[in-house]
Amino acid sequence: MRNTQIPRDSEWNILKLLRWTTAYFQSHAIESSRAAAEILLAHVLNIDRVDLYIQYDRPLNQSELLAFKLLIKRRLNREPVAYILGRKEFWSLNLTVTADVLIPRPETESLVEWALARLPRREAGRQRRILELGTGTGAIVLALAKERPGHRFVATDISTGALALASRNAADCQLADVVSFICGDWLMPFRTGSAKFDLIVSNPPYIPEADIDNLQPEITRFEPRLALDGDADGLGCIRSLIHTAHAHLVPGGELMLEMGADQKEMVTRLAEDAGHYTGIKFRKDYSGNDRVAWMQRK
Repeated sequence: MRNTQIPRDSEWNILKLLRWTTAYFQSHAIESSRAAAEILLAHVLNIDRVDLYIQYDRPLNQSELLAFKLLIKRRLNREPVAYILGRKEFWSLNLTVTADVLIPRPETESLVEWALARLPRREAGRQRRILELGTGTGAIVLALAKERPGHRFVATDISTGALALASRNAADCQLADVVSFICGDWLMPFRTGSAKFDLIVSNPPYIPEADIDNLQPEITRFEPRLALDGDADGLGCIRSLIHTAHAHLVPGGELMLEMGADQKEMVTRLAEDAGHYTGIKFRKDYSGNDRVAWMQRK
């Protein structure tokens, strides 16, 4: 690990330290260097980022400098800021994150937006049953439950660590009584012909196995491989869900899956070959990439 030495200075104030840290991060090819410096320093000082500029001339004491230096070292080792802080905002929910789960991505909000567009408010009709598979932090199901109270929400994950974290996030978001969490591999906890859902959503692993080690160090070193590995072609989990989800959907029920930006053609073929769905549509993420697949049970 490279030595991280903040130069000696009799009066390190906020602005001076931000400028030095930003330049230091940039010299080590850390993405979004200024933002990372701001977020980490605000965390150490327990203030909002905007307060860094309101209090720009505030001096730091030695304990604050030491705490900040430790965070700089962790970021230089390419640990994601979300893991350093233990928090990540998603859909205005402040979620706890740990190494047990994938860090929620902005592109996944595209799935939430589309699901909400398809999910009526409770007062507009009957109570719907919604299932999220592979919940991780609980980000998707908690966002849906927050926006559409009155429906029934269930989420599964094979990882007990992830489920414990999702349950904690549900409690923190005051949704513990709204979402039920079940441990299991995809749809295995549900017998065929038993539970039927109106909507099944998932952000499954969809990165081809051989590509994972070529991703950014923040991903390969720290995020759980189980949440990334989509088998040889990236479609292992997506293929399985497309071929099994229909048995757990009501007639006309909907399946929504996040996918890789280059997988539209392959997912279309999988859905058509399965023979259980009518129509398939896609939604782009904020970067203009095809990101969410939608299909409806016949």
